[in-house]
Amino acid sequence: MKKILIALIVIGLAVWGVISFKPKKNKDIPDGPMPGAMGGPVATLGRGGQTLPVRYVIMQPTELVDGINISGSLIPNEEVNLSFETSGKITDIFFEEGSKVKKGQVLAKINDAPLQAQLKKLEAQYQSTEDRLSRQKALYEKEAVSKEAYQEAEANFNKLQADIEECKAKLDQTELKAPFDGIIGLRQVSVGAYASPNTNVATLTNTEKLKVEFAIPERYAGVLQNGADLTFTVEGSDEVYPAKVYATNSKVDQGTRTYLVRAIYDNKGGKLVPGRYVSVTLNTRTFHNTLAVPSEAIISEMGIDKVFLYKKGQAIPQEISKGLRTDAMVQVLSGLNVGDTVITSGTMQLRTGMRVELK
Repeated sequence: MKKILIALIVIGLAVWGVISFKPKKNKDIPDGPMPGAMGGPVATLGRGGQTLPVRYVIMQPTELVDGINISGSLIPNEEVNLSFETSGKITDIFFEEGSKVKKGQVLAKINDAPLQAQLKKLEAQYQSTEDRLSRQKALYEKEAVSKEAYQEAEANFNKLQADIEECKAKLDQTELKAPFDGIIGLRQVSVGAYASPNTNVATLTNTEKLKVEFAIPERYAGVLQNGADLTFTVEGSDEVYPAKVYATNSKVDQGTRTYLVRAIYDNKGGKLVPGRYVSVTLNTRTFHNTLAVPSEAIISEMGIDKVFLYKKGQAIPQEISKGLRTDAMVQVLSGLNVGDTVITSGTMQLRTGMRVELK
C-alpha cells in the first residue's frame, strides 16, 4: 500500500506540472501567422495599425553651395610707422593728430642749418668751376692745354655737381613726408626732441580699403581661388559687407593646419576701422544641377547610407552615396533620380513596405 501511495503522488505531480507549463492562448494576439515570420506577410502598418503620415521632398536638380563661417580681423590696406631717415633735433611738426594727409605732404622737420650752409658753399663754387671747365675745353680744342688738364677740370666740375646733389638729398632726409594718403595717428614726439631713424614719430594708416584676414581649414587649400566673393559682419551691427579674395598664403600652416586668406573691402565713407573682429561667410565651391536631400532623411547603418522612397503608398529603402554636406542638405552622388519622392520625417520608425501617407 505504501508503494502504491507513493506512485499515485508521483503521477499526480507529473500531471500538475504538464498542466501548469502548457502554453495558453493570448486573446490579444489574432489567429494566423505573425507578420514577417515563417514566410508570413511583411509588416505594412504604422503605429497603432494605421498608415504613418510623413513629410517628403521630390528630387529636382538644385544648386548646392559649399560655405563656411569663420572668424577674422580687419587690417589696414597700408600702414607704416613714420620715422626720419637721419638724426637731428625736431624743429617743426606740421600735422594734427587723427587728421587726413596726402602723399608727399611734409609732416615734420629736423634741424637742417648745417646742411643749408654747406649747400650755399657748394653752389658758390659751382659758377667758377663751370667757367674753369669752359676755358679748359676751349684751350684743349685749340691744343693749347693738355688733355690731362682738361680732364682734371671736368672731373672737378662733376665732383662738385655730385656734392651738391648729395647735400640736397641729405636736406630732403630732414623732412618727414607721407608715403601715401591716409590718416595719421597720435604723435609720439614733440618739437625739440632728438630724433633718430629708430624714433617712431606717428603711425600712418590707409583705410580707404580694408583687408579681411582669416584662416580656413586645410581641406580648402587649393580650392579657394582669387576673386572669390565673401561677406562679413561686425559685432553690434546686422549689416552685411561684401569683400573679394585677392590673395592666399603659399602654404598651409603646419602648427594650426590652416590656410591664411586675405580679401579686400572697399571702405567707402570710412564706416569701418582696422582691428575689428569680423565673422566671415565664405562660399568655396558651387555645384550646379545636383541632387540633394535634407540631412534628417538619411539613415546610416553598418557604414551604409540610405533613404526611404515613397512608392505606391509604401516606404522602400534605397542605398545612396553622399557628397557635400551643408548645414541642412546633403549632396547625393548616386542612388537617386530626378522625380524620386524621398521621405524626410519619421525615418527611425520606417520599415520596408510600411504603409505611409504623404502630408
